[in-house]
Amino acid sequence: MVFAALRNRRLARATGAAPAPAPVDGEVLLETVGLTKSYAGADGELPVLAGIDLKVRAGEIVALLGRSGSGKSTLLRCLAGLVPPSSGTVTYRGENLTGANPGTAMVFQTFALLPWLTVQQNVELGLEAKGMPADERAEAALQAIDLIGLDGFESAYPKELSGGMRQRVGFARALVVEPDVLMMDEPFSALDVLTAENLRGELMELWESGQFPTRAVVLVTHNIEEAVLMADRIVVLGSRPYGTIRETIEIGLDRPRDRNAPEFEELIDRVYRIMTGRPKETRTPSRTETPAAEKRSLANTPLPTATVDGLSGLAEIVAHRDGTADLADLADGLGLDVDDVLPLVDALDLLGLAEIHGDDLRLTDRGVSFAGADVQTSKRIFAEAARDLPLVRTILTSLRQSRDGTLRAGFFRDVLAHHYTSEQLTRQLDTATDWGRYAELYSYAAEPEEYRLDEQGLDVQGLGGPGLGGQV
Repeated sequence: MVFAALRNRRLARATGAAPAPAPVDGEVLLETVGLTKSYAGADGELPVLAGIDLKVRAGEIVALLGRSGSGKSTLLRCLAGLVPPSSGTVTYRGENLTGANPGTAMVFQTFALLPWLTVQQNVELGLEAKGMPADERAEAALQAIDLIGLDGFESAYPKELSGGMRQRVGFARALVVEPDVLMMDEPFSALDVLTAENLRGELMELWESGQFPTRAVVLVTHNIEEAVLMADRIVVLGSRPYGTIRETIEIGLDRPRDRNAPEFEELIDRVYRIMTGRPKETRTPSRTETPAAEKRSLANTPLPTATVDGLSGLAEIVAHRDGTADLADLADGLGLDVDDVLPLVDALDLLGLAEIHGDDLRLTDRGVSFAGADVQTSKRIFAEAARDLPLVRTILTSLRQSRDGTLRAGFFRDVLAHHYTSEQLTRQLDTATDWGRYAELYSYAAEPEEYRLDEQGLDVQGLGGPGLGGQV
């Protein structure tokens, strides 16, 4: 490995013994058995993951793929020892984890750099925390900086760097500690398409070259093509009513992978069907007829990142196709990737405006009415659907119970902080704000960051102002 000499000297000096041997390909590095994770909520335990059995072996890249709310980031944090399981076990090289996993390092979506430190100082942080002497720390950091293509930027500050360069710093900081397993939580999603493609390609070249100073990678992504391009194995998580492993797929394609090869496209289609479809023997319940077992909560029912304009536009397009559209053909016809369409599909499904049947998106009767209605009628239909979603309902109920019908956004951030990362809860509130405003259920003022009950808005079964006396 690139930094092995430094590591060996450091361990030998600290322990007086030879370091543990590097794992051989195929050796189990991480394993979960019966892993569950729940969070305490007002209505009892809120399940996020249930019954996860997973092994990560040396020499492989494992992609955790799933929709929003499937628990893939929570699973990654359990593997890293950052979040304790509610039940079941997580082991690293056969030992149960009781805290942070010593064999992993994390690369985050939002870079997570300290702005007052230089590139080199940011890269040295992990080594400094481990007590490495300054001279060895600097030498290892410079090697990592060179490996990841940051030569010449050692003394630069994060504000001087592009998004791609900042993410390179994140990779260098993680790799310099030579973890057995590198954890990556949607590391390319905050980058523009070309930058992400370039960085992804360089990392795969390093992995194939043998210079990558880690023995396995666990990648969280919502991007199907990215998973098929990078992973040796894809673990698809489902999210109804909580995160479970729906299917595991061995890729089996040589690298570098040809996106235009029939085998690659077949895998894309297969994974897509798994993510969007349901077993043929299982009836797909509509959102207005959700079984009691699928009780919605803030934890297990996140709002998809979709604007009202976007989901309304998609509903209208499907309506013009007689209410049914093949999802892959729909994405191709719009000039979009399938991953760009999925949040809109999830939103229509969650609102009960559409259902997924195999590869097809079909509008429900309510969805057909929504797509063809005038503005005021579509608002009423939307309000009736949105008010039953946990976050929208929480905002509405809290406003109605407040002294003057107003609450600061910080209140809802605190509520969501039990279930989501800071980036996720920001997206949740942004979506809830957009949906609630459109439905005229509540308003939001950005300057005081304050929600207010919309007393002049629509009344949907008593949850708004005057205007709508009953069902649509």
